Amino acid sequence: MSKAPTNASARVLVVGRSPGVLVDAVRILRGKGYSANATNQFDRVLDDYDATGIDILVFGGMVPADTKQHLREEIGRRNPHTTFLQGLAGIAGLIAAQVEEAATSSEPDHGRLAYDAAHRTVELTLNAPRHVSVHAWWVTSYTPPEPKSTSTEVLNARLDKGSHSVPVPERVPSEASFATVAVGPSVRVFTVGAMPKAITRMIPASPTDRRLPEVGHVTTHNDDR
Repeated sequence: MSKAPTNASARVLVVGRSPGVLVDAVRILRGKGYSANATNQFDRVLDDYDATGIDILVFGGMVPADTKQHLREEIGRRNPHTTFLQGLAGIAGLIAAQVEEAATSSEPDHGRLAYDAAHRTVELTLNAPRHVSVHAWWVTSYTPPEPKSTSTEVLNARLDKGSHSVPVPERVPSEASFATVAVGPSVRVFTVGAMPKAITRMIPASPTDRRLPEVGHVTTHNDDR
């Protein structure tokens, strides 16, 4: 598997379940210049989309493991350059940030970025003054088919060369929470609090597992703009 394109020319497909999250993710990604589409019709992905035209494929958390494996194998066989990502949560802005992280993975190194879980801080060591933005994201409702979430801007400033510590606000919960850090054009995504078992137990075991309620069909194409 090769690295994804290093800019917003990347062609993105999001395969997930929740209609609202999928539509919002496409809107955000297209707004950033990506050629983005989304679908929750798992059994039609290979019919509805040209695998050779997919640079980054994001799987939602409620996609059955068998389905993900099948699509990885089939799309990877047809297009070995595709980058596959596991979405961290049903949060459209977070999904977009994960795509940006993959697409900017080859950007010039601006320094060191890390998340200190013990102290709940984003640690940055910059090799030159840079504009830095930090956002926190978290799930507020796990009720299917449409999870709810919120976010907050933690930092949006130009920082001097050197080391900086950015604390995650106390109101950000310790589960189903995440942080995104943008340093110039480069983006990194960190997990602050893991998804609780109440959510992971909802994941269908197979394509025929009907434990979740039915949802409206979503299949977008670039001419939907």
